[in-house]
Amino acid sequence: MNVSYKYASPSMCVKQGGHTVLGLCPDLNRDEEVSFRGKLKNPLVFRDAMLMLREIVISDAGQRKKDRAEFFDWLNKEIDARSKKYLVFQSGVRKEIRTNINAALDALAEKDGEIKKLLSVRGDIQNELDNTGAWRGYYELERKFWQYLRERDHNLWFVLDPVITVHPDQVSFEAFSADESIYGCLSIELDEFELANAPKLGTTNIDFSAKLAKEMERFRTYTDVELSINPRGFAVDTGQSPEYTEKKTDLPESWIKGFTQVSSAANLNGVTIELTPVDLYDVCSFLRKHKEHKSPRYMKWILEKDKPVKIVFEPFGAELVLSAVYRGEKNREEKIWGRRRWLTAEKLLPAAKTFHVKLLGFGMPQFITADIGKMKMTIGFSSWSANDWVKGAAFNIMSGFIGSGNYRDVYVLLKKYRAMSIGDICDELKSIKKSDVIAGIGSVFKRGEGYFDAASNLVRFRKLCSDPIPEALYRTSQTEFAVKKLMDKSTENLTVRLSDDNEYVFINKYDAGKTELRIDEDGQISGLKCGCKEFNRGPGNISAPCPHILALYMASLKYAGLTLAPDKEYKINDIIEMPL
Repeated sequence: MNVSYKYASPSMCVKQGGHTVLGLCPDLNRDEEVSFRGKLKNPLVFRDAMLMLREIVISDAGQRKKDRAEFFDWLNKEIDARSKKYLVFQSGVRKEIRTNINAALDALAEKDGEIKKLLSVRGDIQNELDNTGAWRGYYELERKFWQYLRERDHNLWFVLDPVITVHPDQVSFEAFSADESIYGCLSIELDEFELANAPKLGTTNIDFSAKLAKEMERFRTYTDVELSINPRGFAVDTGQSPEYTEKKTDLPESWIKGFTQVSSAANLNGVTIELTPVDLYDVCSFLRKHKEHKSPRYMKWILEKDKPVKIVFEPFGAELVLSAVYRGEKNREEKIWGRRRWLTAEKLLPAAKTFHVKLLGFGMPQFITADIGKMKMTIGFSSWSANDWVKGAAFNIMSGFIGSGNYRDVYVLLKKYRAMSIGDICDELKSIKKSDVIAGIGSVFKRGEGYFDAASNLVRFRKLCSDPIPEALYRTSQTEFAVKKLMDKSTENLTVRLSDDNEYVFINKYDAGKTELRIDEDGQISGLKCGCKEFNRGPGNISAPCPHILALYMASLKYAGLTLAPDKEYKINDIIEMPL
């Protein structure tokens, strides 16, 4: 999807009247003219949070092939230039050699003794020619080229401008990493600002350059900083309005889908653990000091009720005991891959009061919410670079966001109130079937017209792009159709029982065979099986669920709160007669 940005001027830090104005220039292609002006009460905390957001934007943990197109273009031109340079010289030398050889051949019969000497002369001259060829010093030139690349600022190559939204109660900054593995959202309450005037609500992109990040690094405790979002841009010393700046970016489809899928993942149930800054520091310190060179490369969280949380780091086998205590009902173990992404949160350690870590289960993303007083920073991590937010688990289906539902009513309601809980949306639209309202909320997410604020558990209105997202990027997938078809079928074969570990075991028989799903007391998927070929061809876990597992999971959401007798299997008729 081609996206164009238009800014009245670059964003910049400007000295005005003894204080610093952090001028963020919004995208003029937006239909809402967003403006904001307010003095920050804690500029250093804001600085660290924004610099961390930029680190997320430029983060790229995936292994990518080096692009040598620029080098080979230069190399071809260099070869042509050198070939032309030595053409005259080489042709003259070759003519002289040929004359000498002919003379030697004529005198060969009489001067047999001189033949070897002449051949030796010819060999020496040929070696000299080879040394003056166009490929001389090639490897030295290549080494200098790669040294130049190492010294070059990679951060300037590819930067996707963050999204800023001015809400009635807060200002939020969202960013998504280039490798589609990390999501960041900084939300700042309006009480954090001394407002100069009433803000204009809306969403826009901001020009957040490397130069601006360097200026922000200079903020100190004695610096008075005013945040200004000005559609008219920012004048320099001359007082003249700068020329418009236009940028064009071809956003990958997976990047857009990933950004929209984050909200569906953040809405899922999971285990939440409250960590102190010291706890997270210990985790980051271990990751800094230990670089794994072989598999497995995960950290295993050992959670025992009312006991300190333990983390085992593989492949070292080292155990770290945190001060945080697990308050869940069921003992469990959670394996987390992509753990080095957790280092992203280091910048907030000095400022944060607590960190709330939300674990969604094996192969699923994790979310960390840092409590910084009037500011909240939410970071979402995917488990693997190859398993981004789009592939694998269909988060929108697991959240019940199947189809478009009553999208139009939800959109109008959200645009009016800007932020609402899912329960409030359902109550406001109580005349509409609840499943259609839920599907409508999911459609808003998939269209990039809203996001789930994990820090406040609210659905917020926000347009990701200035132009509508193409229908191909949000239309109902074949997997969703397959899941909905299975859900519409009779559930007469559905059974549920309570295991010895107090887990709900749901079993249903589909055309492809039997599907089994285990839900623990925290509402997480703890085990699954399916007889279909699609599931067994994959890794066999929740990172790649088949339609049968997703359909059974959706059915289990209705009955996971039932009080069941142990060692008894309940059929669908027994379940219907029970109070929910």
